[in-house]
Amino acid sequence: MSAQDPAMIAVDWGTTRLRAWLVDGSGAVLDRVTGDDGIMAVPPGGFPAVFRRHVGAWLDRWPDAPVVMAGMVGSRNGWVEAPYLRCPVAIDALAGGFAAVDAGGGRRAAIVPGLTARDAAGAPDVMRGEETKIAGCGVSDGLVVMPGTHSKWARIEAGRIAGFSTFMTGDFFGALKDHTILGKLAEEPADPAGFARGLDAARRPGGLTHVAFSARTLVLMGELPPAQVGPYLSGLLIGTEIDAGLAGAGAAAAIALVADGVFAQSYTEALASRGRACRLIDPEDAVVAGLRRLAAV
Repeated sequence: MSAQDPAMIAVDWGTTRLRAWLVDGSGAVLDRVTGDDGIMAVPPGGFPAVFRRHVGAWLDRWPDAPVVMAGMVGSRNGWVEAPYLRCPVAIDALAGGFAAVDAGGGRRAAIVPGLTARDAAGAPDVMRGEETKIAGCGVSDGLVVMPGTHSKWARIEAGRIAGFSTFMTGDFFGALKDHTILGKLAEEPADPAGFARGLDAARRPGGLTHVAFSARTLVLMGELPPAQVGPYLSGLLIGTEIDAGLAGAGAAAAIALVADGVFAQSYTEALASRGRACRLIDPEDAVVAGLRRLAAV
């Protein structure tokens, strides 16, 4: 291989999207492809063909480059199930749980395993895909926060993923906005001033389902402009998540926030409202770095 040849083919294959990168030995991305062929769009037995349609040219040109994949491709609905590893687990031990698949033409590919943990009450939790972002963050002690439809908060201790918690913040926001009377009160364009008010509301007693109703009553009493309803609900839900996520961490715990766009802005503001700073990491950078680390290239 020349200096510009790829050291690996990295793939993040989720429920709705496939993303792949050619990565050189220094970690630089040489080329990338994306597609809407998430695992739910792949017909039975169709994974090898879909995979080769997207990256077949790379496979043929660089037959020695290892292929490592993460995400829902390793779920029981994916190409092959990569069994969950139980926390606590050393980050680098994830490579020991790789599942192998035949990518065609004698080519083998490895799939990163997911993780499982239990909360203080013994209820199980799972992640699949986010463990690779954790591996790419360079965190040996602290919190790794990964916002999204199902936000993940991972606790890292001495290079081990000690445990994690999932928050259905994005799903709840969509449900409140689209399927309750609260969403019918919202007006566009949204006024972002409602977000800070929602963050403050998350601290009020009574529980989330009680405080959420204030989005209606405040509008009725003329105390919340309808244009602030959406941001208010967002702030309320994110504030509730932030408070729960921070509750199990020390006041001095470093926080890595794996996010971009509106998530990066919202969670940085939410953490700051609780007096906490964070180090922002681009999600794509985290995935690529994590796959490279686990592939040891």
